[in-house]
Amino acid sequence: MVQTIVKKKILFVGENATLAHIARPLVLAAMLDRRSFDVSFACDPSRHTLLSDFSGSTFPLPSRGAAHFTEALAQGKPLFDETVLSAYVDDDLKLLESVKPDAVIGDFRLSLSISARLAGVPYMAIANCYWSPYWPLSRYPLPSLPLTRVLPLPIAEAVFRSLRPLIFALHCRPMNQTRRKYGLPSLGSNLRRVYTDADHVLYADLPELFPDVIFPAHHEYIGPLIWSPPLSLPDWWETLRADRPIVYVTMGSSGHAALLPEILRSLASLDVTVIAATAGGDTPKDLPENVYVASYLPGLEAAKRARLVICNGGSATSQQGLAAGVPVIGIASNMDQFFAMEAMSRAGAGITLRSDRFRAQDLVKAVRSLLAENSYSNAAMQLSRHFAEHSAAENFSA
Repeated sequence: MVQTIVKKKILFVGENATLAHIARPLVLAAMLDRRSFDVSFACDPSRHTLLSDFSGSTFPLPSRGAAHFTEALAQGKPLFDETVLSAYVDDDLKLLESVKPDAVIGDFRLSLSISARLAGVPYMAIANCYWSPYWPLSRYPLPSLPLTRVLPLPIAEAVFRSLRPLIFALHCRPMNQTRRKYGLPSLGSNLRRVYTDADHVLYADLPELFPDVIFPAHHEYIGPLIWSPPLSLPDWWETLRADRPIVYVTMGSSGHAALLPEILRSLASLDVTVIAATAGGDTPKDLPENVYVASYLPGLEAAKRARLVICNGGSATSQQGLAAGVPVIGIASNMDQFFAMEAMSRAGAGITLRSDRFRAQDLVKAVRSLLAENSYSNAAMQLSRHFAEHSAAENFSA
């Protein structure tokens, strides 16, 4: 008698805010044994080109575009209002009713905090440790905001520190309004709680970057989720000079992309070869002779060829640098990027620069420091060894 295996249905959901919020659940989805699990994936139709290698059912799920996300962060506004969150919840509920999953796993799809509970579906959220309400903070970093562009930083810091509780309460308000609409209790004014409210939270980080944190049983490290799109290498990939350091530059999908031309010009005077990815943006004009550009590059492979990585500081690209044992310069704009780079800088594997205070001479100085001082490379190499110790595939399957 042949025994029929009943597969558990697992639905993955990626938010359209940044590429990382699609990539990380894709990485996890690939780790599940298809003999035991029926795996499906939902995201905004504009991101479905990333699902070409996905072996499972896919579903369209409307999301706000990345441009809206970037603009809201730059203005210090809530990422979603009550109207958008309510529409998200309604779309989620239709999807959950259609798929009928045994569990749903989301990355920054905040509405699942409501819809999964209403549908009675266990909900797992992918997050970074620095957004955990259990990670002790001495202070919140000062992101790039309108006030940081007009006030001296010490004054802007003082203003932000005094207004932060009110600002965060305003950012939490749309979620709490939406929860009340659907009969769920408020999550309060702790933004980190709002960002990580789930039945189970998976932190896509190295524990070594966040020592001494104590989580409850339903919060745990899963390990870094490294992803690179399946791409053909550019024609120049095999022709790069081998007699000088390679610097990998990308501002990603959520960095200050307008800085890329100035960054590339800043590196023209250095004895380095620059490989840069525009993340789908326009290729800068009048490229220096030592610069090679592509729309996209396989990030981990680019980091492995490089001596250092210059990026927006977000966890996705900075973790690629660490996985390759390469130090990182993060030109940070939003709070997430400052959080990620604070951990790397504290570990001695990176340097943080502000996008709203960018100066070419500061970048050149940082590049020279990272290339000349072995301490940065040694710290990055030490952290890279921990990647093998924290297998996301093993942790997630468990």
